[in-house]
Amino acid sequence: MLDSRAQHLLKTLIERYIADGQPVGSRVLSRQSGLELSPATIRNVMADLEEMGYLAQPHTSAGRIPTDKAYRFYVDSFPPPSSSRDKPGAPLPSRRSGIDGFMERTSSHLSHATRLTGLLLAPPLAQTVIARVDLMPLEEDRALAVVTTDAGWITVREIALDPGLGAEEVRAIGRQLTRRYRDQSVEDIVAMEGAPADPLDALHTRARGVTEQIVAMLHGRTLYVSGAINILDHPEFWDIEQTRALLRTFEEKERLADLMMSLSADAGVRVTIGEENPVDAMRECTLITSTYMYRDQVLGILGVVGPRRLPYPEVMSIVNATARQVTEALSRVRQDLYLPS
Repeated sequence: MLDSRAQHLLKTLIERYIADGQPVGSRVLSRQSGLELSPATIRNVMADLEEMGYLAQPHTSAGRIPTDKAYRFYVDSFPPPSSSRDKPGAPLPSRRSGIDGFMERTSSHLSHATRLTGLLLAPPLAQTVIARVDLMPLEEDRALAVVTTDAGWITVREIALDPGLGAEEVRAIGRQLTRRYRDQSVEDIVAMEGAPADPLDALHTRARGVTEQIVAMLHGRTLYVSGAINILDHPEFWDIEQTRALLRTFEEKERLADLMMSLSADAGVRVTIGEENPVDAMRECTLITSTYMYRDQVLGILGVVGPRRLPYPEVMSIVNATARQVTEALSRVRQDLYLPS
């Protein structure tokens, strides 16, 4: 257990290191702490903190830097995030852009507001009912699939056509899929398409690859990632191999989506620091997340990824406020949203 003096010095050191990224020595800490302590006394306290695992000493400096344990102490010392409204509410999603577009803009907002990488995991679609499927030809071997739910949720993906199909045939397949899937839940569609195919089913024999890609769209969860390039603004990520692994995690998304889903089990703001991250490529990162709600139930989760060295109170406040605004915006959507099963 840290006494009040050690706690004060540790917080001061962390805040100084967050501000300029330089290891903090006893003389700097003596000036910054506001305590009437000699550098020798402070060195003794720093030595104790290092022995307890709160500080580390880089090879090239006599100063100290905070460890994951120190950042965890620092974050846990904050009061719970306020639930009071301190910023304007998020705009109501329009029918034209759909909730899908609203979620994408929210991820971008997180990235711009924090200058980190914004993340938003959209709700699962398992119980959602499909309204229509549109296929828009792009090239002979590519098309744009647009799936709209009866709640106004729009999901857009580019799909491959193998073998290639003509433009009118692509549109016709979309109309056939609408007739087949309309008023069916995603869960029922996945089960239906997973059953053995009827050899007399013309849609299956002609466009099996298309239906498989549509089902994959419906079965998965959409993870929006915005501002991945922002990590290069932080010297912690100037190591090429480390950065490549992190960018690959952002690009592949599956493991990151699984991590976000596991974090959504607990409502509210959550901070995952360094080695607490189960994804190897994110062991040098901090992940700050918050769940958003619909009818008092957790519907999804959003947040940011950045270095350990970041302004925690400010970023936590932005993430918390954004989640609250998403919750408020969804509460004003007229159509019912289908809750996770």
